Amino acid sequence: MAAPLAARMQHLGTEGAYEVSARAKALEAAGRPIIHLEIGEPDFDTPERARATAKAALDDGASRYGSFYGLPSLREAIARDATARKGFQVTPDEVIVGIGAKSVIFWALVALLDVGDEAIVPDPGFPTYESAARFAGATSVPLPIRERLDFRVDAEELGALVTERTRLLVLNSPANPTGGLLAPEDLTAIAAIARKHDLWVLSDEIYGRLVYEGEHISIASLPGMRERTVVVDGFSKTYAMTGWRVGYGLLPPALVEPFGRLAVNSIGCVPTVNQLGAVAALDGPQNDVDEMVRELRARRDLVVAGLNAVPGVSCRAPAGAFYVFPNVSDTGSSGSDFAERLLTEADVCVLPGDAFGTFADAHIRISYATSREKLREAIQRIDAFVRSS
Repeated sequence: MAAPLAARMQHLGTEGAYEVSARAKALEAAGRPIIHLEIGEPDFDTPERARATAKAALDDGASRYGSFYGLPSLREAIARDATARKGFQVTPDEVIVGIGAKSVIFWALVALLDVGDEAIVPDPGFPTYESAARFAGATSVPLPIRERLDFRVDAEELGALVTERTRLLVLNSPANPTGGLLAPEDLTAIAAIARKHDLWVLSDEIYGRLVYEGEHISIASLPGMRERTVVVDGFSKTYAMTGWRVGYGLLPPALVEPFGRLAVNSIGCVPTVNQLGAVAALDGPQNDVDEMVRELRARRDLVVAGLNAVPGVSCRAPAGAFYVFPNVSDTGSSGSDFAERLLTEADVCVLPGDAFGTFADAHIRISYATSREKLREAIQRIDAFVRSS
């Protein structure tokens, strides 16, 4: 009999999206006409300049190891772009490149949390936050993200969760799964709490360019926050480069070397050719991003209007990202039951809200990062399913 796994492995979770997607693809392979609304993956093409640069680089022999911090040319490009867009000065030596944004999130939670610490994480929120915090030996404290607040943070509720063991706060704006966007006054109040209690902040800004109303503001741009904030971003969503696996962190100087040690011991380096494609995406014209945001806004409006016409379903219009998080409780079903039946009876694959935490079982998550034609068909199926139930 094999030796048991390390005890820490029981704390490491997974992502429901991949499990649900595998089920849906199995049904599809058996002949079912599944509409996939479960995965947060843009259906747009990676910008041509990134693809062309990567192809040429591969032909030129760009297939060797690079620095575990990231290629100098990419760190320089990220620093220029971040300085221009995020409201604070970034130098190349404060940038680390990872295998997607997820690796940098994992490094931050492992590097900043110790056994017995507490991390406050959004609930509902991206599952990796809670899972990696527990893996680090910390206690994950859920911060309720309330529908009545347009899925923003209640600063008073956040302040009441802080204890002497609280070490880190995770923010995500615009957010997965809700599309909620923190307002300037939210960020000001949150920053005051972080400074008062000397907290680290992990700010996941992967959807920062995908905003329809309001403005994305990085909390690291507020007074006294740059030195205590790890900003995470990447290329997957903004440039439709999910499979390229290029993300990055903007780090306080004191964290650069520790994160480098985590990188060299875990990933070694991000593939060189992928990084060169990312440089081309950042340094070239941004019209692809602008066009994608315009199309996503039109899809959002289509989905929100369609869902709000379904009996028993209510859906707030998200300010950013490419998800809606409708409340289905008035249909008489929980989010998990609704999602299960929607897949098996109507051939529409969505995610239950409780895949993202403990406070969202009345909800489902729908990704509208697919064509308007498919979205219209999905809404028709959802409407017919509810009316016949």
